[in-house]
Amino acid sequence: MRYDRCRKLFSKFEKLQQLNILICGVGGVGGHALECLYKSGVRNITIIDYDTYDITNQNRQIGSEFIGRKKVEILAQLYPGIKSIDMKLTPQNIKEIDFKNYDIVIDAIDDIKAKIALITNAYPKIISSMGAAKRIDPTKIKITSIWKTDTDPFARKIRQELKKIKFKGDFKVVYSTEKPIECDMGSFIGVTGAFGFALCSEVVKDFV
Repeated sequence: MRYDRCRKLFSKFEKLQQLNILICGVGGVGGHALECLYKSGVRNITIIDYDTYDITNQNRQIGSEFIGRKKVEILAQLYPGIKSIDMKLTPQNIKEIDFKNYDIVIDAIDDIKAKIALITNAYPKIISSMGAAKRIDPTKIKITSIWKTDTDPFARKIRQELKKIKFKGDFKVVYSTEKPIECDMGSFIGVTGAFGFALCSEVVKDFV
């Protein structure tokens, strides 16, 4: 059976299957979170993204052989049954999303203003990815409270922005303690993919 080995691992497999998950951003991190959740048996997955595949995505993104095509369009074909929304997330339209429809919201977007809006509006259902670029060591990846992250400049910026708006909530993030390599737009699938798998792991761990 397709999910036989998942059933052996997850004692609450039927409940895992019924989760309703929203993935915001399906690039190098979000795409691998989708892959992991889908192959672990989660049936109800919605993805949001607006971007098209570029040749520079081919070092790390699922579906990136389809250059020029919409990411949500291709991923909906590769993962039959998921729901896709072609939309650029902004602080304005994030407020219009009914997060009550979802059990968990995975944040894999990079835009800081949209990310802050997503965190504050989806809280407490949010699990967020911090900076995955410019790193090569997946063993340095950790999952912890946003308020306990260190080393990651991107996570520091998110904490600062949350403090500015006096956000007091606590939520889990995936981040790396590896110091970013000084380069322009460098990325490695060994880390971006592992970030996505770590987000998935944080979701499924409660169903063992």
